[in-house]
Formats: sequence, structure tokens, C-alpha cells
Amino acid sequence: MSGVATGFGVIATVVAVGYVLGWRNVLGDSGREALTKLAFYVATPALLFEILSDADLSVLYSAPLAVLTLSVAVVAGLYLGVGLLLRWGVGPTTMGALCSSYVNAGNLGIPIAVYVLGDTSLIGPVILMQQLLLTPVALTVLDQSSRAPGHRSGILRILSMPLRTPIVIGSLTGLAVAVSGWSPPAPVAQPIELLASMSVPAVLLAFGISLHGDALPGRGPERVPVALAVALKSVAHPAVAWALGSVVFGLSPAELYAVVIVAALPAAQNLFNYSSRYGVATRMTRESVLLSTFLTVPVLVLITMLLG
Repeated sequence: MSGVATGFGVIATVVAVGYVLGWRNVLGDSGREALTKLAFYVATPALLFEILSDADLSVLYSAPLAVLTLSVAVVAGLYLGVGLLLRWGVGPTTMGALCSSYVNAGNLGIPIAVYVLGDTSLIGPVILMQQLLLTPVALTVLDQSSRAPGHRSGILRILSMPLRTPIVIGSLTGLAVAVSGWSPPAPVAQPIELLASMSVPAVLLAFGISLHGDALPGRGPERVPVALAVALKSVAHPAVAWALGSVVFGLSPAELYAVVIVAALPAAQNLFNYSSRYGVATRMTRESVLLSTFLTVPVLVLITMLLG
């Protein structure tokens, strides 16, 4: 489990630095917003291009990825159903569904895949699935829900909106490179690599800054949506993945262990980036990410004891 400890230690350290920056107001009142925009428009698209341009596309047709995709759909659907029934609003319900199902496959998934699973082949396709299926739909909904009723876009603009989102553009461009087999020359690859290296620190620093001055998570007016999102992410998601993998798809023990571990990863920090960009459910998103991250270690230990 050294990979789990390493991954969480790195994240906790950078978030703590962000908290200190917020406490000391080093970056001023607009520091968090500047970091969020930097990650959303520049650094994260570069990172996704870098990851997906090297992805093994053959795994896209594998049973483990099908299990993870279906488990995401089931868990997100559960949150959407509750949110719509209780009328939590389109934007907040969308963010809650993401917090329930969108795994931290990047800065946590990679070290955990290396040190716990000993195989990173599933992480790239999971990132690809999330960026090309989940993200375009969610960002389109968030974009429309954040607009005033009289300023919402027509159907053609809505359908083309994902193609104008920097994160999706970076993902699609990386996928095109992977399909073509082209290797970008150093003058192209090195600037992208440099920009990509800013993504995770910028997101984590912005997340840390946002924690300064807030009450303990899970006690605010959004405690019910937070509790539902965390319960679905930390408990229901790996349970659904296990049920689908063992009963429906008949995965091997090694494949089943891998998909359950990936499903148990916490909600990704870049979800806070999305909620901040559109001004939707930022507190609920921040608390859901934080609590699901805290719960991941005991959940992964339990899964390893049962399936490892």
C-alpha cells in the first residue's frame, strides 16, 4: 500500500501549501480564481493531451473498462434520480452526480495503479472515458444551467459546445494523435509537457486556498447532498463495480480487483475546478472531494483484504 500513502502524501502537502497561501492571502482575493482559470484553460488540456496521446487504445474494447463505464452510469444515475426527485437544481445535481462517479484517475490513480496493482494499462482508458463521455455532457449542462433563461444557447450551439471546451479539445487532440500513431517532435511536445506539469499543482493549490475560513465539511446546508455523494463514491461505486465485474462480466480475480480499486478512487480534484469555473455548488463539490479522499485509504485497505 506504499503507493496509496505516497499519492495521498503528495496531495495533502500541496493542498496544505494552498491553505497557507489562503490563510496569508499571498495571492490576493483573486488568487484562487486565477489558478482555476489557468488549470481549466491551459494546464489541464495540455495534461490530457499528453496522457491520451500515449494511451493504449486496445483497452477501450476490454471488459474491465466496460464494467467501470457501466458502474459510473449506475452511480451517477442514482444521484441524478435523488437530486431531481428532491429538486436540488440542475447544476448542483450535475455536480453531485460527478462527485459520486468521477474518479481521481490522474494524480491518485497513476501511483496507486503502479504500487498497488502493478499495472497502469487501465488508467489511461478510464481518463479517456471520463473526458470524452462524462466531461462533455456535464460541462454542457453546467454551461447552460449557469446562464440566465433569456441567454441560453440554441440547439446547434449546445451540441457543439463540447468541441469548444479547452479540456475536451485537449482530450480529442490527444486521442487523434494516439490513433494516428504520430509522435510530436520535441519543439511541440516539450512546451506541452511544461504546461501540463502545472495542472495538478494549480488545481490542488486552488483547492487548498478554498479550504481556508470554512467550517468542517459535512455540516453546512448542503450536508445531505454531500453525504449522498460521498456514500455513493466511497461505498456504492466499488460495490456496483464488483457486482458487475463478478456476476455480469465474469472477470478474472486480477481484473476484478483492478476495477474495484479504480472505482474506489475518490472524487477528482478537478471537479472543484469545474464547479468554480461555472459557479455551481462549489462548497458541496469541495466537501465531497475532501471527504471521499479521506475515506479512500480505509476503503482500499478493505478491498485489498477481500480481493487482493
